[in-house]
Formats: sequence, C-alpha cells, structure tokens
Amino acid sequence: MTQALDTPKAAPGRHDREILALAVPAFGALVAEPLFVLVDSAIVGHLGTSQLAGLGIAAALLTTAVSVFIFLAYATTAAVSRRVGSGDLGAALRQGMDGIWLALLLGAAVITLALPTAPWLVSAFGASDTVAPYAITYLRISALGIPAMLVVLAATGVLRGLQDTRTPLYVAVGGFALNAGLNAALVYGAGLGIAGSAWGTVIAQCAMAAAYLLVVIRGARRHGASLRPDAAGIRACAQAGIPLLIRTLSLRAVLMIATAVAARLGDADIAAHQILLALWSLLAFALDAIAIAGQAIIGRYLGAGDIGGAKTVCRRMVQWGIVSGFVLGALVAVARPLIVPLFTTDPMVEEALLPALLVVAVSQPVAGVVFVLDGVLMGAGDGRYLASAMVITLAVFAPAALLVPLIGGGLTALWCAMTLMMLVRMATLQLRARSGRWAVAGATR
Repeated sequence: MTQALDTPKAAPGRHDREILALAVPAFGALVAEPLFVLVDSAIVGHLGTSQLAGLGIAAALLTTAVSVFIFLAYATTAAVSRRVGSGDLGAALRQGMDGIWLALLLGAAVITLALPTAPWLVSAFGASDTVAPYAITYLRISALGIPAMLVVLAATGVLRGLQDTRTPLYVAVGGFALNAGLNAALVYGAGLGIAGSAWGTVIAQCAMAAAYLLVVIRGARRHGASLRPDAAGIRACAQAGIPLLIRTLSLRAVLMIATAVAARLGDADIAAHQILLALWSLLAFALDAIAIAGQAIIGRYLGAGDIGGAKTVCRRMVQWGIVSGFVLGALVAVARPLIVPLFTTDPMVEEALLPALLVVAVSQPVAGVVFVLDGVLMGAGDGRYLASAMVITLAVFAPAALLVPLIGGGLTALWCAMTLMMLVRMATLQLRARSGRWAVAGATR
C-alpha cells in the first residue's frame, strides 16, 4: 500500500490524475443529493400551494438536522484514510464501523426528539394554519429516515477514506431514481398525497443505507474487521467529531445571519439572496469535490508517514482550487445576463441580483482556496483548529453583516460581507497550512 504512494518529487501529473479520479465522481454524488428535494418539490407542487409550502418548511428542518451531523462523513474519511495509508485495511474498516454505529445512535436520538416536537418546530417557522398540517405530516414521516441518512453520511466517509468515490456516486444516482419513482407512485398512484412523498424519500434513503452497509460489511468481513459495536471506538469517533460539529454550527450561523439580514432589507432583496445562495451552493459543489479528494488523499499520505508527499499534494490541490475558482468566477461574470432570467423576471429582484452576482463571481478564487484547505485540514484530522478558525470567522462576519442595514449598500454590501467571511477563512486556513503543524504522521493523529 505505502509503496504506491507518491514521493514529494513525484510528477504533478500523477497528483492530478489522483485528484481527478476522486474529485469527479465525488462531484457527481454531491450534485445528486439536492435532486431529492427538487424531485419532491416538483411532485408535491402539483398537489397545491399549501402542500408545497409544507414540504419547504419540513425539508428545511430535515436538511438542518442532517447537515449538523456532516462530521460523520468528514471525521470518518480522515480516520479511515489514515489507516489505509498505514496499510491496515482491517483497522480502517473497524474504524468505519464505529462511525456507522455512532450514526445509528445519533439517528435514534434525533427521531426521539423530532417526533414529539414536530408541531412546535413547524410553528416556530411561522407556518400558517393551512400549511402546518402538511409540514408536520411530512416531517414526522421523513424523520423516520434520519438514521438511514446519517448512516449514508458515515458510510460515504468510509468509502472516501478507502479512496472510493465511485460507489457513492452509483448509490446516489440509484437513490435519486428510486426516490423519483416511489414519489410519483405513492403520491399519485396510491393517492397518499404529501405523505406518499415522505414515505418515498424514507424508503429511498433506507435503500441507500442498505447498499452502503452491504459494501462496507462485505469489506469488513474480507479483512477480518469486527462488526460489533465498540464503546471505545464509538466514543473516539464522537470526540473527533465534536470540533467539526462546532465548525459546522458556526458556518450555519453565518448563513442564518446572512438570511436574516437579507430579510430586513426587503422582499426583493431576500428573494435575490435565496437565488444567490442556491447558485453559491452549486458552485460550492464543484470546489467541494476537490476538498473531498483532499480529505481522502491527505489522510492516506499522513497515515503512510509521508509528510513531504502530503505537503506536495496540498500545494497542488490549492493550485487546482485557485484555477477552478477563476474559471467558475469568469463563467458567472460572463453569464450574469443569462442567469438572472432563469430565476426571476421581477425588475426589483433583478436590480438587486446583478451587482451581487458580480461579487459572488469575484470571490470564487478565494472560495477555491478555502474549500481545498478545509478539506486538507479535515483529512489531516485537524478538527480543533478548524473549529477555532470558524468561530473567529463568525465573530468577524456577524458585526459586519448586521451593520449592512444601517450603513446601506443593500444586498451587494451583504455579499461583500460574505466575501469578507471567506477572506477571513482563507487567512486562517493559509496560516495553518504554511505552519506545517497540521501534518502529523501516523495511523492515528
């Protein structure tokens, strides 16, 4: 295993092929994930406005609940890839099983909280009396699939750590197709309405989790890894995930503050802001694919004790991030007149959107560096630093964003504050990357 690793003097082309082999399938899997909600929205939307609004509220709650536990994928990738680098596939898969058991436990806890609190959560979103029943129905049924969703996160991390991003792509595409078919059959064929959409999504998520478990369990048996829950291993996974949980919560706080400020700017601004967030998320998928490759490759190099190789790959991936950011930014800048009509024909929304889109375009090279270095430090298991850096970033962003309604500038000023947030992240991450303190060799950090 270690003999196959590149040395610091390896040709850049070898690193490029390695990065592409992981990043391209990862991008496909990332793009497939939001299609679940799009399919649900398209099918439920034909039932009526109240049903669609209910789906929107429930989907927002579910997305938040699951995204909080994204550390299940990130921490597992880092831990498994280190074991792979050290040549111990049995230990790698045992580490992966610990992450999956943690996902099941967390999923059970979330169900226990979500079912009785569903009416209160929906009410907190300000749902009307006509919308609330649909939101509660969808939320309660879909909550039953949360353990499966979390297993998918953890198992995805296992496979990424094993340097396999193709299987997650196949599972994501299969899950999307199954979800679309089930939703159509249950909503219209069985006449279950919005409940049918929820059940279709739950079944699809469970099928995806089963597919992942089949692959991981088969690998674990092949390499003699135990499938039984190990309290110490599960506890270690949870401890590794806590810093990444803090990082994720801080990032979610940034997005929530930005949305709250946009809402205060006016209806046209909040509408334009939602379009910008959707586009920003789409651009992030492309850059995040490189970050995922970074998580897997860096962990493997450090697990093999090849610090020089890890630093070389880090530098190469940063170059990839910068180039990708410039390309994406140029595309957005040039296509601005074409992008806006796709989302809105409201002149006021267009007026708010056009200059803010230019800010998004200019910030993409910065985003490229941020996403890549985020992935590198995750792959190195440097979660504590990532948590601290994101808390600092939140502390800088919050006052800057909250000042926007007072100093003026509208949505463009708000997205300048978002760019400031990315610049702070880049500065903190580059500081760590250049220090070399993240590059700790060994099968465990």
